[in-house]
Amino acid sequence: MSYERLEQCPICSKEEFKNFLVVTDNSVSKESFVIVECENCTFKFTNPRPDIESIGSYYESEDYISHSNTKTGIINKAYHVVRSITTKQKVELINRYAPGKGTILDYGCGTGVFLTACKKDGWKVRGVEPSDKARELASESVGTTIATNIEELPEEKYNVITLWHVLEHIHTLNDTVNKLISHLAEDGVLIIAVPNADSHDAKQYKENWAAYDVPRHLYHFTQPTMKRFLKKHKMQLEEVLPMKFDAYYVSMLSEKHKEGKTKMISSVLNGYKSNSYAEKNGNDYSSLIFVAKRK
Repeated sequence: MSYERLEQCPICSKEEFKNFLVVTDNSVSKESFVIVECENCTFKFTNPRPDIESIGSYYESEDYISHSNTKTGIINKAYHVVRSITTKQKVELINRYAPGKGTILDYGCGTGVFLTACKKDGWKVRGVEPSDKARELASESVGTTIATNIEELPEEKYNVITLWHVLEHIHTLNDTVNKLISHLAEDGVLIIAVPNADSHDAKQYKENWAAYDVPRHLYHFTQPTMKRFLKKHKMQLEEVLPMKFDAYYVSMLSEKHKEGKTKMISSVLNGYKSNSYAEKNGNDYSSLIFVAKRK
């Protein structure tokens, strides 16, 4: 296993950061990883981390649902029920920003659930998914070839580009986003969903917060750091939206990490508390959707 250490903050390029938290990979390896915080811009990222050649082994689990579609266990069953609702909401969101429909690229499309819904709704769809297993499932579901990387995409522009809980996984963060923006139509919309490390559930569960998900999650965004990141890439933030179901799902996983078993009552209560806190405290929900356009 090979690891790499970042010497600069990916957002502000400063070289001074401090240890923020030590978190265990509860899903696969049981190894511990350090999350550091930039002393200049407060961006949090996993450092050191497995390099791009080694990271694949940390996804090798049937529990990694976005790559396997497994329905084993109560948490995964709940995930599927919620996903059917949130997929509909995502399609409604892109239609609001692009009512004429058009072309959409879903980067990190997983097993293709969202793209399949977009295609049924009348969109011309493209997807990128590096996981062989997930890409095969996506190609079958969507009925079109899914690219392995950006370089495989044809030279075309997209009205909407989405990254649903994907940005935090990308090793070549700035280079990848630059390439994606180059594929965005002049009036196109970039939609990014990420966990929020300033949420109530993140503060409550601390090192047991499931959405840290080290080492698969390389970056741990907050509203201020996402705004700085978008500004770095000359994107104008249009809207920040909550993903309210995530507070319950993440709390279920976090309870399992903390207590060794799923505690449904505690999970529901803590999810409710997190959403209630966010409603009164600057929209700091467990996960957030950031909608951006070119400046």
